[in-house]
Amino acid sequence: MSLKLQPVSVFGVPTDVGAGTRGASMGPETLRVAGLVEALAARGIDVIDRGDVACPRNPWSPPVDGYRHLDEVVAWNRAVYQAASDILDAGRMPVMLGGDHCLAIGSIAAVADHCRRAGRKLRVLWLDAHTDFNTSQITPSGNIHGMPVACLCGIGPDALTGIGAHVPAITPAQVRQLGIRSVDQDEKRLVKEHGLDIYDMRYIDEVGMKRAMEQALAGLDADTHLHVSFDVDVVDPEIAPGTGTTIPGGVNYREAQLIMEMIADTGLLGSLDIVEVNPALDARNRTAELAVDLVESLFGKSTLMRD
Repeated sequence: MSLKLQPVSVFGVPTDVGAGTRGASMGPETLRVAGLVEALAARGIDVIDRGDVACPRNPWSPPVDGYRHLDEVVAWNRAVYQAASDILDAGRMPVMLGGDHCLAIGSIAAVADHCRRAGRKLRVLWLDAHTDFNTSQITPSGNIHGMPVACLCGIGPDALTGIGAHVPAITPAQVRQLGIRSVDQDEKRLVKEHGLDIYDMRYIDEVGMKRAMEQALAGLDADTHLHVSFDVDVVDPEIAPGTGTTIPGGVNYREAQLIMEMIADTGLLGSLDIVEVNPALDARNRTAELAVDLVESLFGKSTLMRD
């Protein structure tokens, strides 16, 4: 199958300011070393690497009022918002190389504002082991990489919920979460209260990945912008050990490929986050190499029988 893909601009966000483990700050360069830009170019995609955005260092300090490093997280997300907005305004697809998952606040807020200006619908596909719907009142750690979906849905500090031009940036109805298998007890109550559409690993085990993906992608049309937020911990740590919050029982290699191939088949991919790659916890860069392999499928690589 041949996909017509818009030009891509890659940008790195080298910080672990929202995480509970150091090392995701090295993720952007690790993905570059694994050949991400070259892999996209080899598929005939017009790809530019814009380098990294720069913001404050990680102070590695304890939580204050339920948040760790709030000021720094805000600064990084404002920078991400601006970088992603500039790329979208130029008619290109932003591909953010994290960094931890708190950075999706800025990237998705930028995409949501872009869709409002263009009069397009937005669907967010959140690939993750965690729902990331914590708040300062219920978080066990204060780490903001566990809060981005809540913040995007208007639940959180004003400085984060107001990163974009509209509060909330998105609604839970625009989000589909896939691969979930670790949710804090109070967080479970909150996601049920807000009606998040979640395809957890129990559900995937029962109905299969194909059916779960068909449901997650249902209702898309040519006027939909599809944003994929890909946390590598969605994949089972047996094959993706290089991430800070590994949870056993994740998506296996073939299931992960099917996810990406089915997204590619829609032809609607408009923006992408790749987050939580942590080479300090990896074995010979295998997690970054796996991520590049999967992203190739997201951009249309398929088996010989389908090309």
